Amino acid sequence: MEQVSKVLLRLELETRAHHPDADEPWRQLQRSTITRADYIRQLVSVYGFEAPLEAACAYTPNLRLVIDLRERSRAGKLVQDLLALGASASELAQLPQCLPIAPFTAPIEALGWMYVSERATLQFDAVRRQLRAQLPETETACAYLSAYDGVAAARWQDLGRVLDGVARTDRLLGELVAAAHAAFRCLIAWQHDERVPLASTA
Repeated sequence: MEQVSKVLLRLELETRAHHPDADEPWRQLQRSTITRADYIRQLVSVYGFEAPLEAACAYTPNLRLVIDLRERSRAGKLVQDLLALGASASELAQLPQCLPIAPFTAPIEALGWMYVSERATLQFDAVRRQLRAQLPETETACAYLSAYDGVAAARWQDLGRVLDGVARTDRLLGELVAAAHAAFRCLIAWQHDERVPLASTA
């Protein structure tokens, strides 16, 4: 039986106040009234958060020594989906990004932010099922939602093992929790940022 990560459980408990707001856009995509424009807007929003986060992680010293960044890289799949939904290359080049995200000083900080991004993947199967039911034409534009197809639970458990191995002291655990709080605040503010959607949503 897979051992539950104590650090993941601690993070879930410590950050639970942020979860409803962070999860709301994904819950909206599970409504029976979902539209193609709703899906595109969410992909644009997620790209604006994940692209700079992936870049920040890539330049964080020693992070690659504790976790495989390549297998968790998903921003390119968002671009793939937006192209499949009719976005142009020029539109994609101008997509807004959450600029406050910058390279982290240490792996523990980056992992706190990564936890927030990875947590969303646990909802992807449900979202994809709803899209298939309501918008079957989006089937070819679900590369991002399918990135962890069949391995979402395993990736989550692997993240837990990494966190258990890194956050071994109260100080490091405190830094991890603080980083997760910061990431949730940034994500939620970004989700409420009013940006002009792609022309493709018209």
